[in-house]
Amino acid sequence: MNISKTHKDVDIIKRETVFDEYFQMIRYHVKHRKFDGEWSETLSREVFQRGAVTAVLPYDAKLDRLVLIEQFRTGAWAALEDDKVFPMATSSPWLVEVVAGVVEEGEAPEDVARRELEEEAGCVALDMEHIYTCHVSPGAVNEPLAIFCAHVDSENIGGIHGLDEEGEDIRVFTVSPDEALAMLSDGRILNSTTIISLQWFALNHEKLRARWG
Repeated sequence: MNISKTHKDVDIIKRETVFDEYFQMIRYHVKHRKFDGEWSETLSREVFQRGAVTAVLPYDAKLDRLVLIEQFRTGAWAALEDDKVFPMATSSPWLVEVVAGVVEEGEAPEDVARRELEEEAGCVALDMEHIYTCHVSPGAVNEPLAIFCAHVDSENIGGIHGLDEEGEDIRVFTVSPDEALAMLSDGRILNSTTIISLQWFALNHEKLRARWG
């Protein structure tokens, strides 16, 4: 029995747009090959069409400082308003995060990382290393995510950044690796992309200092 599956083991019966405004929702009627080789019944599943996203953790190896951002997140606020959601470590919908942005048509993920670094944090990427490419929430969201670590000069980095036309109000600050990992350990960082980035950084800190320092 061959249990290795690919995109070809899926049959889209029908797709329909059920919502199309700032974001889009698509309902898929789909069959897939099961592990026993047979085809499943037709499943009806709505998928939130977020689109490809790039995230980047800026690191200054010479000063040994990480650049993080903080901003209001509507989804985090909505989760806190829902009494069915388990308690979070903090009641604030302002989340500490890494820089991130949506991949536009024709853009490469690394180009998005460089663009968003400048827009959201006022940083210029001197070099870039790919961390992971993964799915954010594959049960219901179409949001493939590419994560990078960028070498930056953080000496004069800080303040409020973001694009007014996109409603961005982003606080930029720097921390030592020890401070960042303490925030991770005590639950002050609740954004999954930032958690992944910092856990990777903890494993690769010395390698990055040797390469970029």
